[in-house]
Amino acid sequence: MTPNLTRRHLLGLGALQTAALLGLTRLTLDPARAAQAQPVTHTPALVIGSGYGAAVAALRLGQAGIQTLVLEMGRLWDTPAQDGRVFCSTSAPDQRSMWFRTRTEAPLATFLWLDVVNKSISPYPGVLDRVNYGDMSVYVGRGVGGGSLVNGGMAVTPRRDYFAEVLPQVDAAEMYATYFPRANAVLGVNTVDPAWFESTEWYKFARTSRKAAQNAGLKTVFVPNVYDFGYMRREAAGTATKSALAGEVIYGNNYGKRSVDKTYLAAALGTGKVTIETLHHVRAIRRQPDGTYVVTADRTDLTGKVVETREIGCGRLFLGAGSLGTTELLLRARETGALPALDPAVGTGWGTNGNIMTARANHMWDTVGANEATMPALGIDDWDNAASPVFAEIAPLPMGFEHWVSLYLAITKNPQRGTFSYDPATDSARLNWTKAQNRPSVDATKRLFDRINFKNATIYRYDLFGNDTPFADDFCYHPLGGCPLGRATDGYGRVKGYPGLYVTDGALIPGSIGVNPFVTITALAERNLARVLAEDFAA
Repeated sequence: MTPNLTRRHLLGLGALQTAALLGLTRLTLDPARAAQAQPVTHTPALVIGSGYGAAVAALRLGQAGIQTLVLEMGRLWDTPAQDGRVFCSTSAPDQRSMWFRTRTEAPLATFLWLDVVNKSISPYPGVLDRVNYGDMSVYVGRGVGGGSLVNGGMAVTPRRDYFAEVLPQVDAAEMYATYFPRANAVLGVNTVDPAWFESTEWYKFARTSRKAAQNAGLKTVFVPNVYDFGYMRREAAGTATKSALAGEVIYGNNYGKRSVDKTYLAAALGTGKVTIETLHHVRAIRRQPDGTYVVTADRTDLTGKVVETREIGCGRLFLGAGSLGTTELLLRARETGALPALDPAVGTGWGTNGNIMTARANHMWDTVGANEATMPALGIDDWDNAASPVFAEIAPLPMGFEHWVSLYLAITKNPQRGTFSYDPATDSARLNWTKAQNRPSVDATKRLFDRINFKNATIYRYDLFGNDTPFADDFCYHPLGGCPLGRATDGYGRVKGYPGLYVTDGALIPGSIGVNPFVTITALAERNLARVLAEDFAA
């Protein structure tokens, strides 16, 4: 299922599988020996996190022959539980679903105003976390592979004009000729076969929404994905174990999905130069007089108990802990005096990528199908609307029975930006974001779906998100910014004032990119690592 299977890639996949079988938290090409090894106290390069940007850093450093350690806060998701599956389904969540919760916190709060969506669970280092900041909550992935484990896999290259508007200091021609194609190739991006899409029961929900959009004069576009559509067709034919056709998505997919643990990270391990250590929560960063860096990390067990606090030194430090994690680490370092010369731009430029979820009630004769694939394949593209640009993912809502609900995740062009401040009482970052800052996104979403409802004589659903609202504006899936490129860093992610310290994730993108952002994060990391390796690691 994984593209470009080189010998090293296969070796890396083998290391992940062996580590899972042995229950190890230290993943290398020789995990049995690593289980007996002493904790690493110094490494030439250290990567914090294992999501998209971090995975790029790990692979390219390993290919350059640089010994690299990756620290991941979550666990390795490669070990079947008693039910024989690694991940639980969306409809039957258990402790694997969420990060140390006693109850799940899914995007949908209720159905028909009934509390039937979320379930009580046992605390465990589950794969999905919802980080709550008052007026805004942010969904993030926890585990080797980060957000790639829990997203809908929509692999969208942004519009070139908007990319240039958001990141004017980046050579767009180079990105679209070299780095976007490179990222898409390694990620394993593919597209659904249009003929199969039109005929299969599994995408009736998308065709129903497409008809409603076309009635309003709106266009829809097919959206690439990292889920293997060839595998999905075998699921539908009954010749492969179901995953996307078994309601699996927000709590992980057991099959078919090319998450970065199966692509970039497997290839990184296959170089023999990269080690991944799981269940390590990095708390602090400081710089030594000789210019090297030391990170303080708590190693935890599966109950969340800290079993060891480690200090690990490195010559080069790459921050890939995501928009929230990377920003918090740098903000804490600046405000506590560990890295006092960090630029004032650290903690700024944060945004939700304009995320708003909404839903419509179709007519009783316009059903969406009892069977729905969980991987989106179609979007409503109204980004050319100068007054109110919106790209709306036609999202699945698999319930296992026929219904009339069309669900959407809208991406809007919201100019509002949040900032982070450091709270010494809790030793954590606080997001400064108010509900009012979502107003431009809600208004844009409403204008688009008011048109669709008017032309189709349909209405919004008020029973899904809580508080009798048709617009979910209190969470986002696409956190961006906090360490904006060219402000908190130079034009290639080098942190200003601190040679050898780099940001390599979505924290670099100031708040918005107009589409699902992970392809952009990956391609930008590829571009930045190419320059950093050529200039900063030159002999």
